[in-house]
Parts: sequence; C-alpha cells; structure tokens
Amino acid sequence: MGPTEIHGLPAHALLVHVVVVLVPVAAIMVICSAAWPAARARLGIGTPIAALLALIAVPITTHAGEWLEERVAPTPLVKRHADLGDTLLPWVIAMFVLSAALWALRRYQPGAGSEASVYPVDDYPVDEPVTVGVPGGAPAPAPRRARRAASAATATRPAPGGLRVVAVVLAVLSIAAAVGSITQVYRIGESGAKAVWSGSYSQNPRPGS
Repeated sequence: MGPTEIHGLPAHALLVHVVVVLVPVAAIMVICSAAWPAARARLGIGTPIAALLALIAVPITTHAGEWLEERVAPTPLVKRHADLGDTLLPWVIAMFVLSAALWALRRYQPGAGSEASVYPVDDYPVDEPVTVGVPGGAPAPAPRRARRAASAATATRPAPGGLRVVAVVLAVLSIAAAVGSITQVYRIGESGAKAVWSGSYSQNPRPGS
C-alpha cells in the first residue's frame, strides 16, 4: 500500500508532511462548513473531498511508517510514536463520513422549495436561469450577485422538522471529529520529533562552530 522509499529515503519521512498539511486543512474546512452556513455554501463538496484526500493519505503514510519501524532501533519513543500513529485513522474516517453526510443532508434536504437547494452557488443550469421580477415588465435573468444571495439564503434556511436535529447532531459530531483529528496530528508529530531528535543533538554548539 503505497511507496516505502522515495529516492533512497524512507517514504514515511516525506509522506508525513502530506498528512500534517492535509488533515488540519480538511479539519478546518469541516469546522467552517459545520458551524458557518456562508462557508458551507462556498466550500460545498470541496469539504468532503478534502476529508477524503486526507483519509487516503493517512493509511499510505502509516504503512510507510510500519516499514520504517522495522528498520530502526526499537526504542520506547519509537514505539510510542508508532502506537499514536495508529490512532489517527479512526478520527479521519469519522471526519470524512460525517462531513459527507452533513453535505448531503444540506444539499438534498427535502422541502427546501428552491432550486438553490439543489444547485450550489455557481452551478445553476444554463438553460434554466434564476429570474427576478421587473416592475411593469417580464421577468429578467437575475444577476450573478442575486443568485449568490438566493443560494446563501437557502443555505441558512433551517431544515424542516426532525432534519434540523439531525443536521445539528451531524454538525457537532463533525466538529468533534475535526478537532480530534487535529489533536492527534499534533500528538503524533510531537512523538515523532522526540523519537528522531531525543539524544541526537547537543544543547551547546560544537567547539569551533
């Protein structure tokens, strides 16, 4: 599952940077989409896609880490780093599943009563433009800003009945999964830095340097 070496270097040392970037970025997008309707309207499907990319990156990096673990000294710090590394995947899986469920619920919720609930801000069908009334005349195509306003207004409209409760629960769980993912990335990164650098450098500069 994925590379173990890249240009003669352990792939884990390089792939870990992908996880360190992708997971927090996806988590921040999930938090914004769950807590901020305007951000949800703008980010759209980009949020679950970002979470999916992070989800793909985690097991690839973990696999490369397991390969590297078998080729370094089995110190307690290395073992702790490896053990913590295995805890990230469940958090990222939860973040992806919940963000995808929240996106699908908001996008396809029944009873929205507006085309804006089916098409995101900039994705209206070309042959079915949104129209606004013109006093004393026929309806005219709505300008782009009006379409944005209509879509944003729909994004903030509460879901009917029990769907509102479901949406709130999904939003809270999504935020929890995102915060948990960021926390684990920090803990894993800190333990990895300790495993690599503890005892590997001097507190004082080398003589003559």
